[in-house]
Amino acid sequence: MAKKTAKKGSVRVRVTVFPRPEILDPQGKAIASALERVGFDKVSEVRAGKSFDLDLEGVTEADAREVAEKMADKLLANTVVEDYSVEILDAES
Repeated sequence: MAKKTAKKGSVRVRVTVFPRPEILDPQGKAIASALERVGFDKVSEVRAGKSFDLDLEGVTEADAREVAEKMADKLLANTVVEDYSVEILDAES
C-alpha cells in the first residue's frame, strides 16, 4: 500500500490505542488462539488495539501532537481502560 503523505501545510499524526496491560483483552486472546491454530505457535501474547491516522491542517508538529492527545483523551481512547500513543507521521510546511 502506498504511503499517503500529509497535504502541504498539514501534519499527519497516528494515535494508537491499546488496552492497559492489567485489563483483560479477549479479542487479543482470540487472535492469539487463532494464530496458533493456523501454525503460528511462537506467539505468546497478542494485545488488540486500534489506530487513527489524522491529517491536521494549519498546525505545527508540536501543536498537532497536543491536539491529537486531546482528541485521544476526549474521544478516541477510553482512558479508564486504554492507553494511547501519538506519533507524527508526516509534516509539510
